[in-house]
Amino acid sequence: MYFLRVCIQPCTSGANDVDVYPRSHPSRAVRRARQSTPHVSSAPSTERTELRVARVMFASISHARALGATSIKGVPRARSRKASPTDARRARRATRARAEDGDDEVETAAEPAGTPVKKTSMLVIGATGTLGRQVVRRALDEGYDVRCLVRPRLNPADFLRDWGATTVSADLTKPETLPPAFVGVHTVIDASTARPEEDSYAIDWEAKVATIQTAAAMGISRYVFYSIDQCDKHREVPLMNMKYAVEEYLKVSGMDYTVLRLCGFMQPLIAGYAVPVLEEQPLWGTDDDTKTAYLDTQDVAKMTLAAVRREEAANKVMTLAGPKSYSVREVIALCEKLGGAEAKVSKVPVALLKLTRAVTRFFQWTSSASDRLAFAEVLASGIKFEADMTETYKILGMSEDEVTTLEEYLEEYFSKILAKLKEVGGESRQRDFYL
Repeated sequence: MYFLRVCIQPCTSGANDVDVYPRSHPSRAVRRARQSTPHVSSAPSTERTELRVARVMFASISHARALGATSIKGVPRARSRKASPTDARRARRATRARAEDGDDEVETAAEPAGTPVKKTSMLVIGATGTLGRQVVRRALDEGYDVRCLVRPRLNPADFLRDWGATTVSADLTKPETLPPAFVGVHTVIDASTARPEEDSYAIDWEAKVATIQTAAAMGISRYVFYSIDQCDKHREVPLMNMKYAVEEYLKVSGMDYTVLRLCGFMQPLIAGYAVPVLEEQPLWGTDDDTKTAYLDTQDVAKMTLAAVRREEAANKVMTLAGPKSYSVREVIALCEKLGGAEAKVSKVPVALLKLTRAVTRFFQWTSSASDRLAFAEVLASGIKFEADMTETYKILGMSEDEVTTLEEYLEEYFSKILAKLKEVGGESRQRDFYL
């Protein structure tokens, strides 16, 4: 649940705008792309790269005309049924199979004359984030050639290069900068999302559409996208609505895809609950029974790479959940037990959240707060963000024994912290308990 709380970002579309599929966006993306021709320095050959860039321009125009004109409640629908996305995927698979059988005359969109694209070549978008960096490390450990798309920044992502990955600079909000990053890539893993200070609509919808269009035009074989559990059931929340719309857009892109819906991460629980308990800081909660099946981001990365390896995971939407779901009260109680302290919890009635949202939604300058409260209202509705993982484990070739439980994760954290305090002669402020 905490993962969902921290992920909700301000959205300029408005809390009531359920139909987020922008009918005019693709043409706008094309106009941006046509303003300048990207310079590619890492391509295998100049002619091959120019051919791909030209194909991106042409495909973007065709894609805009095919998908941009019609939509039903946020779901894009192509005008022509002559070649459905399923047919396109079948044709591409058949072409790849013929190429593997030794037919030298076969050429695919991703593999014009030249060096074939390796199946181990991977592009990770959002590689510096909490989940993205774990995906990079796991992929490198498993022998993948990992390229990381990072935004231009004052502090470059040196740690990614230190691990063995390569980096390429691009701006997700500027489609013309994207094509060079996709050259020679087989699989894309998209772990990007807007930061609190950024425009969520621009990053989590407009940039996603441009990225998917570029990936499809460049012949990417597999696209992995992270979504939110039950986003299709709570489309009144802007971020969940955008996640669902991206899922539907990806399905009609013609690429093989895998959508992984996440329930919640364990990592934010440290800052949200464990540290405040140790430092006797107040905690805020609601009087609800909402439960979340948290996962360690390292386990999410492990599941992601399993999905990439296995054909059974292609064109599937799967929910990834931990072995057990917990309410906020249960998480706090676990932190109290392991930390030897008593938390100071202040409860916020759900009715107050609803009232506050009803007031803030009428003012433009409070729309961001209204969006966040809409998300909080869903979290406080008593639903369970969990899933039966039996079938998913079969698809991924994994078992529940390979997944870290929340008890194990928090126990490891508290044992390390308390041991460190003891080592330096520190003092825990709870109940004058000296170590």
